[in-house]
Amino acid sequence: MSGVLRGIATTRSALALRGPAFTQRASLVTRPAKNPLSSVETGVGMMMFTMAILGPSGWILAHIESYKKKE
Repeated sequence: MSGVLRGIATTRSALALRGPAFTQRASLVTRPAKNPLSSVETGVGMMMFTMAILGPSGWILAHIESYKKKE
């Protein structure tokens, strides 16, 4: 039984040490955007991200007293 486990372990470690068979490349664009965003669109986007991050924690802090009650 230990020989079987040793064979599985060496096979898996050999695959891990060999690395990936292909190289992954990120597709980065280095030129300016075709349609630049206006300041209103940027502001709305930043406001939505802020609400998505801070909204749930603000809700919890506003209702913390009701969470403390054991009913």
